[in-house]
Amino acid sequence: MTLEEMVSKYISNTERVFGEVRRVSSSVHLNEGKIENVIETAKRYLEDAKYYQRRSKLETSLASVAYCEGLLDALRLLGAVEFSW
Repeated sequence: MTLEEMVSKYISNTERVFGEVRRVSSSVHLNEGKIENVIETAKRYLEDAKYYQRRSKLETSLASVAYCEGLLDALRLLGAVEFSW
């Protein structure tokens, strides 16, 4: 798989997750405002990834989308959201 194909795949998967992600109630108390802040930060990383992809800066694009995925995974592991890759 080329770097371009990898970046496109990561971006596509992450966009799909944003379309499916569902907030959940959990037994762990998490601040709603902070959860929303993390989601918005993840969305900005996704936008950065697309920006750098358009400019053929694929390494930077891949790093940005990987940060985005990491934030989403962290929220999922905390039980704040549900989705599947």
